[in-house]
Amino acid sequence: MTHHHDVQTSTGPTLSGLGLTVNVVDWESGMPNSRATRRDPRMPLLTEATGFSAWMSEGWGDAERELPVEEGAAGAAADHRARLSAALPGSTIVVAAGRSQLRANDTYFEFRADSDFLWAVGYGIEDAVLVMRPVSGGHDATLYITPPARPGSKAFHADANHGELWVGPIAGVEEVASALDIAVRPIGELAESGVADDALIAGAAVVARGAGAALGGRARSARLATVLSELRQIKDAWEIVQLRAANLATIDGFAAVTREIPNAIAAGGERWLQGTFDRHARTVGQAPGYATIVGSGSHAPILHWVRADGAVDPAELLLLDMGVEMRSGYTADVTRTLPASGTFSDAQRQVHDLVEKSHRAGLAAVQPGRLWADFHAACMEVLAEGLHDWGMLPVSVDEALSADGQHHRRYIVCGVGHHLGLDVHDCDSSRYETYLGGTVQTGMALTVEPGLYFHSWDETVPPELRGIGVRLEDDLVVTETGHEVISDALPIDAAGIEAWMRSVSGA
Repeated sequence: MTHHHDVQTSTGPTLSGLGLTVNVVDWESGMPNSRATRRDPRMPLLTEATGFSAWMSEGWGDAERELPVEEGAAGAAADHRARLSAALPGSTIVVAAGRSQLRANDTYFEFRADSDFLWAVGYGIEDAVLVMRPVSGGHDATLYITPPARPGSKAFHADANHGELWVGPIAGVEEVASALDIAVRPIGELAESGVADDALIAGAAVVARGAGAALGGRARSARLATVLSELRQIKDAWEIVQLRAANLATIDGFAAVTREIPNAIAAGGERWLQGTFDRHARTVGQAPGYATIVGSGSHAPILHWVRADGAVDPAELLLLDMGVEMRSGYTADVTRTLPASGTFSDAQRQVHDLVEKSHRAGLAAVQPGRLWADFHAACMEVLAEGLHDWGMLPVSVDEALSADGQHHRRYIVCGVGHHLGLDVHDCDSSRYETYLGGTVQTGMALTVEPGLYFHSWDETVPPELRGIGVRLEDDLVVTETGHEVISDALPIDAAGIEAWMRSVSGA
């Protein structure tokens, strides 16, 4: 279809009945033409009109622009910066928040700040940059932000992505400084002053608008990324409170999803359940902490089944891997495998019982001072023994568990646990010797998540077990004497899961 842009002759066109004379641009020549009004609904050309711009800058009252920072976040972030300062004395430290990624044309994906920025600042602000400059006894921290486009600026009404008329009131320099208890300056000042040539830069790779040559083209520091990642391994009391809240909200989400299983069976399938949890997460928190996994039947063994475009079979298992991210950015990561009918079949229970046994062995091995690899080894040993008892391994248990064996991993190619925090797979820039090759320490938050994944087309699996996938995942905080499971409101045994499903469904 061809769209015609008609030109109407007029000596005094008005704008929205306001009586404003508009000096428009002729469509063919691109030149101003005060005698013709182009009937084009796009506003950008009209914003050049003196009368319109002047009128749009007047008559606006005060809007509420407080920053909704979680209680205690500013103090926790200040403590985090102190730890970072102590780890890198004498270095200029820069952490960028990032900005929304373009989806198409003038449509952007929702903004979520870089996790290192969240940890060091306490709140995500698009296009913001934290700079910590070395001073005697530590560092002087300044947060540079892009000032909001408020009434009086052309961008207020002309920029659909950042103007307050389009996106709502936004906290500025004064409000951010008050909420976060940190020095805040316009980002243009960073462009003017720059940062030291040897500055260590981390955070989002996208350079903030307005930062100019201060950050443009500057390489990110692997050293700083590692330091931040390893500092984040140990959670403080405020962070643990956030993780507890995320788990409680997630468990409520499991209940909401369970109540919708009959509706998903009737119509809507896996995606109905995925949408149920995602809506819950956006209501009680900020968002899902990662792409919600909902797998029914033969989809359950698919580790990252986020498509969730299948039906829900009432005779099959339903694997749910879900987590609420709180407004602070901290997320839960919990998995349970439910019988869609409410009752496990004999074959389903057989697999679930073995995974439960492995899970309990892994939990018992999480103790401060023990090797990180210990809970992995404990889980795998139980799984290998069980698979051997079922006649599914071509070698002995010892050979399967050896470095040159690993035959049991055919049915569990993934790991069985990871750090948890601001990222679902937290602290991934840590060195091997401090993470997978390190020890469990008090204050760490982690998951334990063994499983068995028998794909429907895997002919090494007994026919009655094909298409069964089971995972149990809990969130833990390591204490001085052991650990605490902060997702333990959800049962892990088959009978307990059946009883829990009845209780939340009102059956």
